[in-house]
Amino acid sequence: MTPVHFSFSSAFILGLMGLAFHRTHLLSALLCLEGMMLSLFIALALWALQFESMGFSAAPMLLLAFSACEASAGLALLVATARTHGTDRLQNLNLLQC
Repeated sequence: MTPVHFSFSSAFILGLMGLAFHRTHLLSALLCLEGMMLSLFIALALWALQFESMGFSAAPMLLLAFSACEASAGLALLVATARTHGTDRLQNLNLLQC
């Protein structure tokens, strides 16, 4: 495994571990998701450059567009949660209550 592949793999694993083990605030979970998506974007872009294929050149931009949509939806949920509950702590949220 090259150092470049190791760095992107470790960035993805670090984001995944942060999402799995450090879920106190909604904002920290969203930041971990964004880190995972960014590492996937860079890895996919380097993979497309490595194979010099024009068929895969649109895939990183499509992933980046989906990542931007995911970030905007997550921030909208964060604002709605902060307005209704007064905090973004995930322990205070109960999905069974309205």
